[in-house]
Amino acid sequence: QVQLVQSGGGLVQTGGSLTLSCAASGRTVPHYYISWFRQNPGKEREFLAAVKGNTSHYADSVKGRYSISRDNSRNLVYLQMTSLKPEDTAVYYCATGTPVPYSNARQWVYWGQGTQVTVSS
Repeated sequence: QVQLVQSGGGLVQTGGSLTLSCAASGRTVPHYYISWFRQNPGKEREFLAAVKGNTSHYADSVKGRYSISRDNSRNLVYLQMTSLKPEDTAVYYCATGTPVPYSNARQWVYWGQGTQVTVSS
């Protein structure tokens, strides 16, 4: 059984920074990518970044501002977000369950509980 537990998030001003954490448990997790998505009401979940080992992938919309990292010894994945903008406001989710970093949320099997990030202008 794979479980993802998120922490972090909250309210930040434009230009500020936040770091989200995702703790993964389950013996198959090391073989999977772990990713971050975000979602606003009425919209599809948007792929942000994914990491497995030393390989990471980013969506163009966050490249250069967001950084994903993984502590394999503790099965923790972080999403460091900088230069935040009001349009970054969303519920953020971590996900895993695939060996391929799909940008389509439907391809990911396991999801964290979600955490709200609000960027005030």
